[in-house]
Amino acid sequence: MGATENQLPLPPRLTADSEQYAFFFDVDGTLAEICPEPDSVTIPASVLGNLQALSSACRGAVALVSGRPIEQLDRLTAPLRLPLAGIHGAELRDGADNIHRASLAPEIAVPLQQMLEQGMATMPGTLLEAKGLAFALHYRQAMPYEPQLLALAQAAVEKFPQLALQPGKCVVEIKPQGTDKGAAIATFMRHAPFAGRIPVFVGDDLTDEQGFLTVNALHGISVKVGDGTSHARYRLKQVAEVYDWLEQLVLQFKQDHIGKGSRL
Repeated sequence: MGATENQLPLPPRLTADSEQYAFFFDVDGTLAEICPEPDSVTIPASVLGNLQALSSACRGAVALVSGRPIEQLDRLTAPLRLPLAGIHGAELRDGADNIHRASLAPEIAVPLQQMLEQGMATMPGTLLEAKGLAFALHYRQAMPYEPQLLALAQAAVEKFPQLALQPGKCVVEIKPQGTDKGAAIATFMRHAPFAGRIPVFVGDDLTDEQGFLTVNALHGISVKVGDGTSHARYRLKQVAEVYDWLEQLVLQFKQDHIGKGSRL
């Protein structure tokens, strides 16, 4: 199915038992409002509580799939400890708490960072975020430099063909080839506690589109947050609607478990 226009329905009511689903959430723009500075982002305590309740209802089949490193995700979601895919799947903590990381050799990382720093020094207001396994070039506060910054990123991947571009909202990321959110979700779905379940993925950005395609191929539920064309099959208009949907989902599962011992 190709990308669709804005006319997407709300997510359906999930009628199966909670243990039949596996949930995946993006963070920025989905579980947290986007901020000019990535370090300013927070997730409300009530949302963290609902994530914990959802994880309990699904026997741990709730994961975050984000462009952020795992270390940042843990800080954002403390005291929760969820399965995580960081840096678009370049690093992954599975349901057994094992961490798997792709590698970015020093002979690539060091000259690449120097190239990006030198190029962006002439673009005031842009921000280079070094993630260890990837680099994010932010221009939310320097929109006139978008063409030059994108050209710099393109030149970087041409120089280092082991890398790939991942465009996003006012950001372009440079990451190892073969890592994306769709591949990360597919990896989760091959292992417990996610295997054999119906995947549900909620995300807002271009970086989430591969995740939507993977979930669609697995006959799951893909939910786009915000405006714009998407491969997702359902839509929530804004982060506040994600919060409401998550709360209603937890309440629904709680009601569904009345009479057989609620874990929520």
